[in-house]
Amino acid sequence: MSFLKPSFRHPSAPLNTLGLTTKAYEGGVSTLCAGCGHDSISAAIIQAVWGLNIAPHRVAKISGIGCSSKSPNYFLNKAHGFNSVHGRMPSVMTGANVGNRDLLYLGISGDGDTASIGMGQFAHVIRRNLDMTYIVENNGCYGLTKGQDSATADEGSISKKGTPNPYEGIDLVALALELGATFVARSFSGDKDQLVPLLKAAMSHKGFALIDIISPCVTFNNHAGSTKSYDYTRDHVEAGAVMDFVPMEQEITIDQIKGSTKTVSLHNGGSVRLSKLDDGYDPTDRRNAIMTLHDHKAQEKLLTGLIFLDADATDFHNTLKLPKQPLNQLNKDQLCPGNSALASVNKGMK
Repeated sequence: MSFLKPSFRHPSAPLNTLGLTTKAYEGGVSTLCAGCGHDSISAAIIQAVWGLNIAPHRVAKISGIGCSSKSPNYFLNKAHGFNSVHGRMPSVMTGANVGNRDLLYLGISGDGDTASIGMGQFAHVIRRNLDMTYIVENNGCYGLTKGQDSATADEGSISKKGTPNPYEGIDLVALALELGATFVARSFSGDKDQLVPLLKAAMSHKGFALIDIISPCVTFNNHAGSTKSYDYTRDHVEAGAVMDFVPMEQEITIDQIKGSTKTVSLHNGGSVRLSKLDDGYDPTDRRNAIMTLHDHKAQEKLLTGLIFLDADATDFHNTLKLPKQPLNQLNKDQLCPGNSALASVNKGMK
């Protein structure tokens, strides 16, 4: 196969307000298996960042280990990037975020990277409400090591070699809701019309935003009996809140919106417009979101869309009272004000 992308692009390709086509947001040629859901997620991220008119160099993409953590190489090749060790993406993300709060931070992880070795870090980055978009490319297996069940594999889901999983799977959406996440969503890699607006809203949310994306592994987990396959997901999806993201001064519409709508304002002046499929469902009610999630699971339905949003939460930077100016732009006198300032701090702690 060729690892070189053709340089030709249609001369009438649409431009965003920065004068860029989506080509400026692409990455290298994917080496993932043909048909992998992760590549569809990469395409959706490209579309979302381009549509938000964010320059590629204003993005930082940080990952851990796994097929999912390889995927940042396939989008935004002009962005800042760091491939960290297994499960430790949130620590690296926190350090970078504190140093320069002006970047858009995308954390790319997988079900193994998050729900197993990275579980402790996942819990604490939620608790701190770090300003980031945490994307889980969830395929229910370890694709790099021959398809063993991961911690998110559903109980009874059958592996490729025919063995049912005996353990209850970890539901990252339910866990994030219980831990206090301020933006929680789930989507499917094969539903670009839903995924792109969700990504735009998550990237515009001030605080921690989780999107758990079911992303079938075509090599090890896309067979009959798997609950993370393309066929199973399509047959069991039910949208909880169909949404459109409306950025400040620019309206983006999709054909999916129907029924009554509710607009929730975000910190950046944009808003999330929700179309409720059930009049009793309110995605700004955490308790109701948890109950709805469990009700759907009991009926073997996969609830997707915007599941919970707290637009008024205080993010990590405001909690620590960090300055508006990024720390990496402060001068020596501001970072080290001298002995008198230290003495004043110590005196206040007596």
